[in-house]
Amino acid sequence: MHRRHLQDIPDLGSNVTASVPWGWRPSKTSELLSGMEVPAVKDKLGSENTPQDLLMYVGPPTKRQKVRENTFVIVHQPRLLQETVTGSWDTLPDELLLGIFSYLTLTDLRKVSRVCQRWRRLSLDESLWQTLDLADQNLRPGAIGQLLPLGVIAFRCPRSCIKTPLFETSRALCVQHLDLSNSTIKVTDLESILSKCHSLQNLSLEGLVLSADIVKSIAQNSCLVRLNLSGCSGFSADTLEVMLKSCPRLEELNLGWCDFTAEHLKIVVSHIPPKLLQLNLSGYRENLLMSDVKTLLERCSGLIHLDLSDSGMLKPECFVYFHQLTHLEHLGLSRCYQIPPVALLELGEIATLKTLQVFGIVTPSSLQLLKVTLPHIKINTSCFTPIARPSIGCKKNEEIWGIQCRLNLRNPAGV
Repeated sequence: MHRRHLQDIPDLGSNVTASVPWGWRPSKTSELLSGMEVPAVKDKLGSENTPQDLLMYVGPPTKRQKVRENTFVIVHQPRLLQETVTGSWDTLPDELLLGIFSYLTLTDLRKVSRVCQRWRRLSLDESLWQTLDLADQNLRPGAIGQLLPLGVIAFRCPRSCIKTPLFETSRALCVQHLDLSNSTIKVTDLESILSKCHSLQNLSLEGLVLSADIVKSIAQNSCLVRLNLSGCSGFSADTLEVMLKSCPRLEELNLGWCDFTAEHLKIVVSHIPPKLLQLNLSGYRENLLMSDVKTLLERCSGLIHLDLSDSGMLKPECFVYFHQLTHLEHLGLSRCYQIPPVALLELGEIATLKTLQVFGIVTPSSLQLLKVTLPHIKINTSCFTPIARPSIGCKKNEEIWGIQCRLNLRNPAGV
């Protein structure tokens, strides 16, 4: 556009109207608007009543003409007026609301449950409660009894104070992965929880006091794959035998540092599931004998990971049994003080061996010699065994056997 044309274009504050080059007549305004389904507008309108998107100047004016103040000629209709669409949360289907609720935190989910009866019903839908993490919490009486029946499949609750569950239903729970390690809980309350668990695949009760009824409840879970009873006490050798016979699918078993007698260990080595792949039987300084190791390894020839740390009765003579494990990759012999460092060189002949933990029985100089002599084996890389444990590494690891719990609560006041 030429400069002289730009100068001739009036601004919105002027008292002139633009005449259209093709001979627009104001009388045609009503015809145009009615043809576009827009209510007819009078030729003379006050600016306060004129939609701003209907006012437009086009082309260089050919003639200026003074008109009444605040009067414009409408020359173009750029778009149709759109109908306003209104809606309500009540019109959303249940599936869409559930999709929205699935993004809420546990705290927010509890809040929306108080909005109305419909939202409360949807907030308790089992699809929202499949994974729940209440680690390090002080749970009020009845909390477990209300939450677990909501369809929880993975429940992580280690190091928590768990009070009376107070279940309001008699039906079995859906829990498949359960971690109550090192929690504060009464034996009777733990019995109440486990008596309703019949579908467990992974279970960790590390550090808890058990009972015969609890062990019998564990035996009801024939599909159990991983079981961590490290540091547990309070059950007899007979109930231990029942449990081992009832869980033939066990692949990982941690029975380290339990309150076991020699009778308990005899039951373990005689009835341990033959398909076991990982076993932790550490901590038995005087009760685990060479003959027990022989029986154990003959029964479980497919072991991949074996930890016999703190077994004071083991000697280098047991190495011949390790050589019979054709799939052995990880071996723990820490603080087995009757095994001299030089004897460990024999373990280098195990072709499948990848890691060796021998804390406490090698000096720094002998450790360096071992690493040079056995370069294909990683020595003393992990202080703690991962066998059957739900979380590996630091305390902040919030997974339970590789499952990340979506719902969690970090509330020091408790639930």
